[in-house]
Amino acid sequence: MASPTIILMPFRFLRTAVMLGIASLLVACGPQQEAPAQEEQAAEQQADHVAGASTQAAQEGEWGAYGADTGNTKYTGLDQINASNVAGLEIAWRRPALDPHFTEMNPQQRYSSTWSSAPIVRNGMAFVPNGVGLVEAFNPGTGETIWVQEPVGGVEGLPGAGTRGVAYWSEGDDRRILIQRGTFLYALNADNGQPISSFGVDGRADLQLMPTGSELFRWGGVPMVVRDVVVIGQSMADTFSNKEAFRGDVHAFDVRTGELRWTYNTIPQEGQFGTATWQDRSWAFTGHAPVWSLFSADEELGLVYMPITSSTNDMYGGHRIGDNLFSQSLVAVDAETGDRVWHYQMVHHGLWDYDPPAAPILMDITVDGEVVKAVTQITKQAFAFVFNRETGEPIWEIEERPVAQSDVPGEVTSPTQPFPTKPAAFDRQGATIDNLIDFTPELRAEALEIVSHFVTGPLFTPPSIKSDDPNGTQGTIQLPGSQGGGDVQGAAFDPETGYLYIPSITSPFVADLLPGDPEITNLRYVKGGRRWVAGPRGLPLFKPPYGRVTVIDMNTGEHVWMVPNGDGPRDHPDLVDLNLGKLGVPGRPSPLLTKSLLFLGEGLTNQRPGGRIPADMPVQIATNSGGPMFRAYNKESGEIVWETELEAGTSGPPISYLHDGKQYVVVAIGDRLYSPELVAFKLP
Repeated sequence: MASPTIILMPFRFLRTAVMLGIASLLVACGPQQEAPAQEEQAAEQQADHVAGASTQAAQEGEWGAYGADTGNTKYTGLDQINASNVAGLEIAWRRPALDPHFTEMNPQQRYSSTWSSAPIVRNGMAFVPNGVGLVEAFNPGTGETIWVQEPVGGVEGLPGAGTRGVAYWSEGDDRRILIQRGTFLYALNADNGQPISSFGVDGRADLQLMPTGSELFRWGGVPMVVRDVVVIGQSMADTFSNKEAFRGDVHAFDVRTGELRWTYNTIPQEGQFGTATWQDRSWAFTGHAPVWSLFSADEELGLVYMPITSSTNDMYGGHRIGDNLFSQSLVAVDAETGDRVWHYQMVHHGLWDYDPPAAPILMDITVDGEVVKAVTQITKQAFAFVFNRETGEPIWEIEERPVAQSDVPGEVTSPTQPFPTKPAAFDRQGATIDNLIDFTPELRAEALEIVSHFVTGPLFTPPSIKSDDPNGTQGTIQLPGSQGGGDVQGAAFDPETGYLYIPSITSPFVADLLPGDPEITNLRYVKGGRRWVAGPRGLPLFKPPYGRVTVIDMNTGEHVWMVPNGDGPRDHPDLVDLNLGKLGVPGRPSPLLTKSLLFLGEGLTNQRPGGRIPADMPVQIATNSGGPMFRAYNKESGEIVWETELEAGTSGPPISYLHDGKQYVVVAIGDRLYSPELVAFKLP
């Protein structure tokens, strides 16, 4: 694609005339309801100006939010591209992760080789955060630039980090794009990219709300606009110097003014519900537990769903005895006030880095003949927790089952952990002998030798101390590892059939602990290398599939089908003569669901030497690396009906929309050898 023409005007607003013409323990374990759902009141409070009806926008051919809608279904009812013609897809346009305007500003400007962003498409325009986190608006039919957000301070303000997406809000002719970049939340005029001067100070609200001396605010998520507030999470370093740290609180801002509306303490403070789950007042000094991933919201109910993650230290908790609410919990809060309505903790006293990693998915399902407003949270441990999204009651029973206990000095493991009775786990669980690779007796024997140097066991086997002796125990092999199971790529839900499509990976991880050095930390133990562990001869340690997609009927909780995603290492010299089927690749791709198709890539390839897999190199997938294929599956059967090899793996979630009567499918790709870009497909 030729470089787009840019007219150098303030705020990079281009083709203006055209655009103006486009118009306690049991308490800690279970759901707790602080206030009853008030549907009539919520309906009265709902204003028609909100970003709302994002689901409807997706059904009408737009892509209204990062996950298609505020419920993160990743679904569109479009069917112009279908199983009968998908083989005819061709590339319509390509668009780089950084508009040429910025490289003209600074020819030496650098940005990440991977790009996790996805555009939204509203009112005939597409909007996406670029490689340095500034918004770019472009024509969704050609990929050509319409306007770009100018960095505050000019070229000095250009360096920055990418984020996953933007949010949209409108009231009459007031149409806004909301974007978090660095330590600020920006509100931009959707038509021309100019800052909304009445929002915050000169169009931005300060997000650096932690006390002086805390770490700098950062996040890579997507603002959630619900009713008249914008909800913001944050990312925090997961390397902890001391047991004292700052909390990862959730903040909400007024969508019109940028004023702070409410703050939710992700670790409860003095007088708040949940402090009883932190012994010895450890709530007072323990930190982190942010929402680093993505929010969902029900605009009719006026609820925001927050997947809150792990607290300090994520693999040792001897200083924070107890279940530790609200870490590793799904919490529903009132969008207007930030008051907790209900919660459910999915990991007690977390030691495994099992953060709820993906946006909760809103779905209306029919269970035993009754229509239920549900929300589903997929997890790294490969569970799908399903709740009534109004009350927090589990749709199917969740059992507290005994788990292995830690022998690390000072640690007090929770005696039980929650296990959903339905649906069944969607990926392999447990670093057990039965799960080891067994393609040949020789490979099996070598796998047994490898695991003999580690602690192994079922799901929730605790981290262990790494021995100083090279022949001693080197830590605990954890399966799923700290990147899933499920992860930030999430899942896709079909509202017509009630089916949930979950990509996941089988990839182990070593959870090892080292004694804390008292000269640099007051933590008794700190995490060690947290390395990925390879199996025999460069093959994986455990059985395939190493990347898969599982389909679950959410009306019944039963699995429908599962297929490996990708070839995997079946051409390895020790496997090539076995005539194996697809083994899957663990690249963590994000799904897109249309009326008849499931689109799915193979995920990032940046774990490969040089970022790509040389044709003559035996495939070794001990790490979470993907591949360059992008596919369409028949969503009823799992049969591949189309695939294409791209220049790099898919780094962002695919989207689909209508523009000028044509359906497009767009996905971000990139790695260390191929500069990231958006690639758009359409039929001839």
